[in-house]
Amino acid sequence: MPRPRVPLLDRPRIRAAALTMIDSAGLPGLSMRALAAELGVRAPSLYSHYQTKDELLGDLAEEIMAGVDVSGFGSGWVDGVRTWARSYRGALAVHPNLVPVFASGPADRPGALERADTVHGALVAAGWPPRQATMIGASAKYLVLGAAMHSFSRGFEDDARVYADRYPHLSQAHRLREHADEIDAESFELALDAFLRGLVALHAGISA
Repeated sequence: MPRPRVPLLDRPRIRAAALTMIDSAGLPGLSMRALAAELGVRAPSLYSHYQTKDELLGDLAEEIMAGVDVSGFGSGWVDGVRTWARSYRGALAVHPNLVPVFASGPADRPGALERADTVHGALVAAGWPPRQATMIGASAKYLVLGAAMHSFSRGFEDDARVYADRYPHLSQAHRLREHADEIDAESFELALDAFLRGLVALHAGISA
């Protein structure tokens, strides 16, 4: 039999096409019908692999988050949270249009639940009360999601005239876009360091 002109569908190919669409057009740009057209097939062909768009997004989330590192907790809870948060932000920053999927929580995704269990267990083992361990995990997530979703530096115009007269304290704001990646990365590190310093002080009071 002649080989099909369109390569056979499989889950990795579907996920790759969906991720490309989300990266370029955002979550609203993804539908099963549009994805099928992109892949050169009819929409029903997708449903033998993914019954719903939510199922597809869940698999995408698992794939992207597979590289998030929670191994640092073997060196202590501070190193653990720092390594986890950095790798978490790194994974999300590559695909910021998917942040709303991660913001909704781990749902029933096994990998996400395993990481949440590791983080929570390590914090409790380090002496944090379970309720506070939960709050630390949530707070770190807020920090990471905010950093991954928006670039502060790219929110400014690159035209100096916009700021020159009316906003004298922003006289150099037009240069922020030139250094956006650097500023955003260092701003995240500043926030993460301040967060951890505060937690260390709080932990000392618990342990006393």
